[in-house]
Amino acid sequence: MAMRGRGAVVGVGELKPTRETPGETTLSLMAKAGLAAIDDAGLSFSDIDGMVCHPIGGVSMLTPSTVSELMGLKLNFAEVVDLGGATGAGMIWRAVAAIEAGMCQAVVCITGSSRRPRTPRAGGAKTAGGWSMPDRSAFSEFEVPYGNVGANVGYAMIANRYLHEYGATPEQLAKVAVHQRDNANQNPDAIFYGQPITVDDVLSSPMIADPLHMLEIVMPAGGAAALVVVGPELAQKLPNRPAWLLGAGEQVTHKTITYAPSLTDTAIQASARRAFDQAGVNPAQIGLASVYDCYTITVLLTLEDSGFTPKGTGGRFIEEHDMRWNGDFPVNTHGGQLSFGQPGIAGGMSHVTEAVRQIQGRAGARQVPDLELAFVNGNGGILSEQVSLIFGTER
Repeated sequence: MAMRGRGAVVGVGELKPTRETPGETTLSLMAKAGLAAIDDAGLSFSDIDGMVCHPIGGVSMLTPSTVSELMGLKLNFAEVVDLGGATGAGMIWRAVAAIEAGMCQAVVCITGSSRRPRTPRAGGAKTAGGWSMPDRSAFSEFEVPYGNVGANVGYAMIANRYLHEYGATPEQLAKVAVHQRDNANQNPDAIFYGQPITVDDVLSSPMIADPLHMLEIVMPAGGAAALVVVGPELAQKLPNRPAWLLGAGEQVTHKTITYAPSLTDTAIQASARRAFDQAGVNPAQIGLASVYDCYTITVLLTLEDSGFTPKGTGGRFIEEHDMRWNGDFPVNTHGGQLSFGQPGIAGGMSHVTEAVRQIQGRAGARQVPDLELAFVNGNGGILSEQVSLIFGTER
């Protein structure tokens, strides 16, 4: 089913990320963001008849009913999306599809994560590298015992392979972090608001997993974000300018990096191509790229595989363009997860909320002038799960 003009985002609710969330649970944060999004959309509780959420720690089953009960919603459509960092983007096109199918008229898509100080483990199941091993997946059986756990290791392997094949420079990768920090300095909700950095700062920060420095790696946080999606008829009656979904694409290729088809050619190629084909536009027409940025190398690969620059030229593309909100190629104008923060699954949703705000003309000091089209990419796992979206001001 083509997505173009079948639905729009009309409400945004997002909590400011914080390093810790004392007194909050993931459920309480999600409920707050969801209620804020409904209020922002100008809708009442009785208007909301659909919800999309994600798996929640401590809720082993019946997740949608758990969340809806807490919020006081009665639903005709309920869905769980489990695509890691691509979950937020994946929620949007599923909500539009449900509306188009006549299942519901207004869907709230909710993400969130609480965060508490780390404490030493006391007893419990044996773990390797902090990962419990209750299953017998390839990851648990062949990677965990040898220490290949956590995203840092996988993305460092990807970065090393890319640098070997195509010769991008550390300075080019560092520029991604610097320009996103500049964007964060226009966003009071960003964790690193008011803390500019330079390329030298990035390259002199501690090496975490060669070749990735600390300032090239995402900042974990707690928080929540939600969006309200409605159909065309309702969208045109509400106070906010609709952010129309024009195209969507999705592809999943692997879970563990051992089984990745390639370390430098990603599933983004397929998901982005489908999104652009559905929207009937091309990368040259996009005014904002709001793309997952768990690491600087992720941004470079996404720009290449989405079609903004040919394979192998990403480093030069970054070097030649200004990626700040008022530059010639704005990228992650909210600061990205590198500088806005990564509140769990809501970190991936932040790229969607930012694109929506920008399309609606509600981004404040960082508003991209005359913006008509925005590209979003969500990335789950270690470049494992990809969802691409295109939003526009017109259907």
